[in-house]
Amino acid sequence: MISKYIDLKRNIEYSKLKAPADVIQGGGLVLFPTETVYGIGANALDAKACAKIYKAKKREQDNPLIVHICNTEMLLDVTAEVR
Repeated sequence: MISKYIDLKRNIEYSKLKAPADVIQGGGLVLFPTETVYGIGANALDAKACAKIYKAKKREQDNPLIVHICNTEMLLDVTAEVR
């Protein structure tokens, strides 16, 4: 696997996000920096992609992943029940 670093800190070119978006849409994983650590991103609606995160992190299956959503309507797409 070939890794590619995309720096958006100095020059924000949103067109550079097409490559990692294509990886996610294809079921792959991407790494991204947060304030404190690096995150591993994948399509949360793709069970095989999520399984890759568990494998990469050696994470127990009963330890749920965080799913980021863009609006409250999307909440209904990723949950079975909202309390």
